[in-house]
Amino acid sequence: MTKLSVNINKFATLRNARGNNVPDILKIADDCEHFGAQGITVHPRPDERHIRYKDVLDLSGLVKTEFNIEGYPSKEFVDLVLLVKPTQVTLVPDAPDAITSNAGWDTVEHGPMLSELIDKFQEESIRTSLFVDANEKMVEAAAKTGTDRIELYTEPYAAMFEKDREAAVKPFYDAAILAKKLGLGLNAGHDLSLNNLAYLIDTIPWIEEVSIGHALIHDALYMGLEATINSYLESLK
Repeated sequence: MTKLSVNINKFATLRNARGNNVPDILKIADDCEHFGAQGITVHPRPDERHIRYKDVLDLSGLVKTEFNIEGYPSKEFVDLVLLVKPTQVTLVPDAPDAITSNAGWDTVEHGPMLSELIDKFQEESIRTSLFVDANEKMVEAAAKTGTDRIELYTEPYAAMFEKDREAAVKPFYDAAILAKKLGLGLNAGHDLSLNNLAYLIDTIPWIEEVSIGHALIHDALYMGLEATINSYLESLK
C-alpha cells in the first residue's frame, strides 16, 4: 500500500497568523500519526512563514513514523537536515519567495550539484528524493545523480484530471515505468486530493509515498482530521 505522509505546513500557517501556539504543531503531528498517517512532511522556507526551523527540531524528537523534510538546498537547509537526520529529504528547486512548488528540477543542468548533495545526505543514512516533472529525460538524469527516489510533481495531472483523466495520467505512467526500470523509488505529490488520488494509485500502484497537505487540510475543515486521514488511506488501498 502507498504510504500517506501528511504535510503539516498549512497548520503552521494558521498558527503563525495569531502569533501564539494554536494549533499546536507538535500535537497536530502526533494526532496525524495516531489517526493513521504513515509519515509527516514539513517544508521550512527561509522566511519561516509556516513551518519554522525550530518546529523541525522539535518534531525530530516526536515523529514516530517517517519524517520527510523538503525544501530548496540552501546552506541553512542542508545544515538543518544533517542535524536532524530525518528518514527522507526531498530536494525541490523553489526560489526562496515561491508561494508553493511549481516545477521539478532540471536534473540535466543541476545534476552535478545534486549528486554532491545526495552523497552528503546518504553518508548520514538519509534517504534522498528529487522533485521532478513527469519528463523521461529528467527522470533519466535524476537516476544518474544517485538519488534513492524521485517525487513526481503532480499538479499538471490534477489540473487536467477532470477534463481527461487518461491523458492526464499518461506522462506520469510513462515516467513511473522508466523510474522503475532505472531502479528509482517513486513518490508523488502536489494538488493530490480525494478526487484524483485513487485513479493515480490504481494506474501506478508502485508509488511508495504521497505527500499531501493543502487538500487534506481543506477536507479536514468539513470532515474532521481523523475522518479525513482515514478517507485518504482508503483512497490509497
